[in-house]
Amino acid sequence: MNRRISLAMAVAAALAAGAAQAQTIRLMTGPQGGVWVPLGGSLKNMWEKAIPGLQVQTMPGAGIANVRGVDEGKADVGFGNSITSVDGVAGRAPFPHKVTKACQLANLYPQYFQVVALAASGINGIADLKGKSIAVQPKGNTAELISQQILQAVGLSYQSAKVSFVNSYTDAAALLKDGHAQVFTLGTTIPASSIMDVAAGRDIKMVPVTDEIVAAMRKMNPGYTKGAIKAGTYPKQDNDVPAIVYSAHLVVSCSLPEQTVYQMTKAMAANVADMAAINKAMASLTPKMMAEDIGVPFHPGAVKFYKEVGAM
Repeated sequence: MNRRISLAMAVAAALAAGAAQAQTIRLMTGPQGGVWVPLGGSLKNMWEKAIPGLQVQTMPGAGIANVRGVDEGKADVGFGNSITSVDGVAGRAPFPHKVTKACQLANLYPQYFQVVALAASGINGIADLKGKSIAVQPKGNTAELISQQILQAVGLSYQSAKVSFVNSYTDAAALLKDGHAQVFTLGTTIPASSIMDVAAGRDIKMVPVTDEIVAAMRKMNPGYTKGAIKAGTYPKQDNDVPAIVYSAHLVVSCSLPEQTVYQMTKAMAANVADMAAINKAMASLTPKMMAEDIGVPFHPGAVKFYKEVGAM
C-alpha cells in the first residue's frame, strides 16, 4: 500500500511539475488571404516543438490591432508593421497612447502596399481613384491607414471615392471578381494570393505610385520607402510597378519570461527554411537582419540570442 501511495504521489508530483512548466501564449496574425495567417501556423509549430510545455494559440488580427493587443495584454505575440509600430512607441495616431508593453522580437521581411484595379476600370494612377469603388480593410489594419494616407497624398479622401470596408483580403478579392469594386488595397508580401485569385478570372492592373506621392507620404511617416513590384510578379504585368514598402516584424509582451523569448528567437533563426516555404521573401533572413533596429525596443530574451550569435 505504501508503495502504491508513494507511486501515486510521485505521479502527482510529476504532473504538477509539468503543469508548472506548461505555458500558453496567444499569437495574433492577420486577415484571411494575407501571409500572416499561414506564417503564424509555422511559428506555432516550430515554437511548440522547440519549447517543452509551450502551447501557441493563434487568432486573426491586423498590424495596428496586434501591437495594441500585445500592449494591452490581450495577446502575447503579434505581427506588426514598422511604420505603425513606431507610431505606437511614440504615442502618435492611430494609437490612443504610447505603447510601452510591446517589445521587438524580430524583423522579418519587406511588405508591399499594393493597389490592384480591374484592367477595364480606367485607373492608371492613384489620382484616378476619385469616384471609384474601393475595397479596404477595417480600422486597425495598417493597409487601411495607408489607404487613407495615399489618397491624402493626391488631395483625395474616402469621401472622394466609394469605399467598402471588408474583413479580409479574400473578401476584397471577391468584390473585384464579381465587379462590386474596381480597386482593392492591401499590405502584404508579393505575390499576394488574393491578387492571384482575382487575376485567375479577371484582367488586373497594378496601380503605381509616383516620386511625388512617396515624398508626400514620407512627410506623414518617414518609415515609408519606395520599392518595386517586379515585372512578372502578377499575370500580364509587363513592367516594374513602383510601390510603397515597409517592414513586417514580430512584437512580444515585454513581460514574457526572458528564457521563453530567447528560445522563440533561437527557434526562428534555426527554422528560416520553414518560414521561407510560406513566404519566399524570408529565404535570406539572417539573425543580423532579424536584429535590425526599427525603433521598437527589443525584448531582453531576443537581445540575449542576438548577442550570443554576434548579430547585435
